Amino acid sequence: MNPLSKESSIGVIGAGTMGAGIAQVAATFGHNVLLFDQNADAIQRGLDQTATGLAKQVSRGKLDELQRSSILSRMQATTELKALAGCDLIIEAIVEDLTIKRELLAQLESHCTASTILATNTSSISITALSAGMTHPERLLGMHFFNPAPVMKLVEVVSGIATDTDIAEKVHATAIAWGKKAVHATSTPGFIVNRVARPFYAEALRILEEGATDIPTIDYLIKSAGGFRMGPFELMDMIGHDVNYAVTCSVFEAYYRDPRFLPSLTQKALVDSNRLGRKSGQGFYSYSENSVHPSPSICEQQPLPKKLSVVGNLSIAAPLLKRAQEQGIAIDQQPPATASDAGYIQAGNARLMLTDGRFASERASVENQPDTVLFDLALDYYHCSGLAISVAGQCSDKARNDAIGFLQALGINVSQVDDSPGLVVMRTVSMLANEAADAVNQGVCSAADADTAMQSGVNYPLGPLAWADKIGISATFNCLMHLQQSYGEDRYRPSPLLRRMNFSRTQFHHTDVQESSPA
Repeated sequence: MNPLSKESSIGVIGAGTMGAGIAQVAATFGHNVLLFDQNADAIQRGLDQTATGLAKQVSRGKLDELQRSSILSRMQATTELKALAGCDLIIEAIVEDLTIKRELLAQLESHCTASTILATNTSSISITALSAGMTHPERLLGMHFFNPAPVMKLVEVVSGIATDTDIAEKVHATAIAWGKKAVHATSTPGFIVNRVARPFYAEALRILEEGATDIPTIDYLIKSAGGFRMGPFELMDMIGHDVNYAVTCSVFEAYYRDPRFLPSLTQKALVDSNRLGRKSGQGFYSYSENSVHPSPSICEQQPLPKKLSVVGNLSIAAPLLKRAQEQGIAIDQQPPATASDAGYIQAGNARLMLTDGRFASERASVENQPDTVLFDLALDYYHCSGLAISVAGQCSDKARNDAIGFLQALGINVSQVDDSPGLVVMRTVSMLANEAADAVNQGVCSAADADTAMQSGVNYPLGPLAWADKIGISATFNCLMHLQQSYGEDRYRPSPLLRRMNFSRTQFHHTDVQESSPA
């Protein structure tokens, strides 16, 4: 499908940060844009903001002055809604209110021809609900930009039950022509990003509420081991707890109180006390003048144990052995007792294993290995600077220190968390992958679009489904099964798609057979 031509005119309704940003995007790629707002002062502020932002790009060498002037010349203002009648595409970016948006769409239909494409930048309101009562509901769709629109790459193109497929394809192609990463989604609560991202916050909050470790340590591990740009508590503070909590509550209610989306009482307390994050000066962290964020909990230095061996295949954690080799640390290689045994590192007295979603104490008991120490998932074990461990209740202090000493000898900062199933990164990534898999299973989006949305919309280091492929579908599925058994809650139930793929030994992004056997 071809995108809208550059000769096509674009209307944008709402001159706030999002509306002005969307108008700038369209003008940058050659369209004449008409920016509408009832408030003439708001329009001027929007245009001034755009001019200032473009001037900064000129000063940084990303644009020249001629390009800046050309973009601004293509942005015109109006306070008359009927002036948009001739536009080929109109994008509304007004207040998130179903009734107000419906009233606006009714007015637009009275002014525009039936060929005008109408788009809404809503992040949460059903496209199907917005189109109810429209004369031509087939021409309405979502075009969800992320803030700031000129910078963020993702656009979710959201189809309601009546949206014409060709129109959705044309808008998708147009977004790509505007330099965006466009993804298709059906109109379900949260679309892709606001739905799939919920576990990133929810699991961190639960780990905190259970007392497994503290806020700065969770943020540190998510970044240093998980490769995320920001920790969940830092990100919630930046978004604002009023906004983040409201989105969680909205998704929770929209999915008929599915426990996967259960809001947090801890975050509610912050909202109730007006500790909203950066904008209020206090959230999980203090943002007052001269405030210093607390440091993560890092284990004290321990000696490298004398006897080291690797039994079996460490799978995704194998790069730890390369790090050891480069440090001149000799490790004996031994085959597993049986082909199905998980690989592990014998570090002195400690049996050091990748978490599989069980408590370390449970695994130590079941496998009759009291000196069990579990380590967390890392995006890249060769480069990670920090890693969490948990220690079985039966484990000796000597074994604990041996495990810590080995990882520290590789140049890794070790944080011990309480014996918590799935530790920090593994449970978070497994839940993100599970939610993305369920979105694919329910026809909300494709696997490729789920991963694109999370990488381009919220800067994840890897798409959740690509990450599940990397961990291994069976390992991801097993982690979720163990989490569900550990908590006895439906919250951790594996997606039917993940379950099916576990037993068929397939992956999301290719069909090669995995090395590990299904559970």
